[in-house]
Amino acid sequence: MRVLFVLLLAALASAQSTPAAKPDPGATAATELAIPAGTKVPVALKHAVSSKGTREGDGVYAETTFPVVANGRVLIPAGTFVQGRISHIQRGGRIKGRAEVLMHFTTLIYSSGYTVLLPGAVENAPGLDKTSVKDEEGTIRSDSQKGEKIGTVASSAGTGAVVGGLSNGGKGALIGAGVGGAIGTAIGFLTRGNDVKMDAGTTLEIVIQREVPLDSSRIPTTTRAYSSAQ
Repeated sequence: MRVLFVLLLAALASAQSTPAAKPDPGATAATELAIPAGTKVPVALKHAVSSKGTREGDGVYAETTFPVVANGRVLIPAGTFVQGRISHIQRGGRIKGRAEVLMHFTTLIYSSGYTVLLPGAVENAPGLDKTSVKDEEGTIRSDSQKGEKIGTVASSAGTGAVVGGLSNGGKGALIGAGVGGAIGTAIGFLTRGNDVKMDAGTTLEIVIQREVPLDSSRIPTTTRAYSSAQ
């Protein structure tokens, strides 16, 4: 009995003197995921947005159109929902000022329901004509209509000259040109500039403005190791 007790004491002392196993740094790193700052995400709008019908504060809803990959891993699968909000709306002016739409994307919603907050801004608008992204905030602005309005004035002046010439010779042509020009200028003042209009399905490219950490245990199973060779 005494021998058994001594053996138990020796086993206990040995267990206490054995150092605890250290965590495997490789295993820890494997569970850490983040969307790097500067990552570009292609999306398509799920509903129409325009400088005419949309208001500041309205929601914006889009869906990613291509997987986002970093370090051999799919971080954002295609079909992930992206939610945002309209921050600024400006219609085109009658005399000056172009139409503008500024939106910020704030949330990623994975198919599993996992939701991630993010800072995202529009960097490019390849699906839009007669517009451009004017600043780092991602403001989408319509192109200038200066040439179009000048053309309207010139056309009206020319028409007035023809009508005046037919009615009263050279003097009438001058008067007609003046009247036509005045009408054309008035039309230019009354007509607003082009609106920014984005239909459902319009493609945009947004950029993640700072690193976004992800909980790898909550990423859908579709977000798994990815190889470009596949």
